[in-house]
Amino acid sequence: VVIAGDFSEAGDALRSMMVEKAFGQAGLRVVIEEYMTGPEVSVLTFTDGRTVIPMVSAQDHKRAYDGDQGPNTGGMGAFSPSRVYTPDIAREVEECIIRPTVKAMAEERRPFKGVLYFGLMLTPQGPKVLEYNARFGDPETQVVLPRLKTDIVDIFEAVIDGRLDEINVAWEDNAAVCVVLASGGYPKSYRTGYEISGIEEALKDPDVMVFHAGTKKIDGKYYTSGGRVLGVTAIAKDLDTAIHKAYQSVNNIYFENMHYRRDIGRK
Repeated sequence: VVIAGDFSEAGDALRSMMVEKAFGQAGLRVVIEEYMTGPEVSVLTFTDGRTVIPMVSAQDHKRAYDGDQGPNTGGMGAFSPSRVYTPDIAREVEECIIRPTVKAMAEERRPFKGVLYFGLMLTPQGPKVLEYNARFGDPETQVVLPRLKTDIVDIFEAVIDGRLDEINVAWEDNAAVCVVLASGGYPKSYRTGYEISGIEEALKDPDVMVFHAGTKKIDGKYYTSGGRVLGVTAIAKDLDTAIHKAYQSVNNIYFENMHYRRDIGRK
């Protein structure tokens, strides 16, 4: 995906794909979509194909560098709740996007059960859908599920049995921030195999979790094995405190060429 800022940039992208064959056969056919502006918000939902229960909102940081600069990645960090996803916007999204989506699939005899992810952009014309995913999103899940009070197994069983309307899904009144620690060079070329230190130190804070993404364990030690290596999540009473806690924990962790954004949660 190339997000072109103007006509010239779009032309360069098309030339690269269709003339210079930068992506081989995959670039011989392209889709041109509307350029939208506004903050992005991720809303994950539980659904049994009939009942829909939205989860708390989250925002992802896709660009590799601070200030939303550099290439797109799988996500350099996330935070929950979103500062811009107001109760009024949430109601509009639920009524105009979420419920109609699930209803339409049921009417087409393709009812969806599970977790449906809505990638939204809050444009000047109102909320619009950027993408759907039929799964938990990464790294949004690392800040959404830590805030869940209800037992997730109870929710899953209700989804499977088609009785989600019987479950009260409750959330903590708090905030969560996840900082992704990546291999230097990601999302382009990078090296792996570096030993990781400090995870145990980071986990001494009971409000911190460390999620493994691109690691491998050899003889009791962890080594890097991918582009996104770890997700360090902190929970606190508010976003600012959670940001501070997350970066305090990040400071305990080290591997060679470690790269991370220093502005996660500041959108």
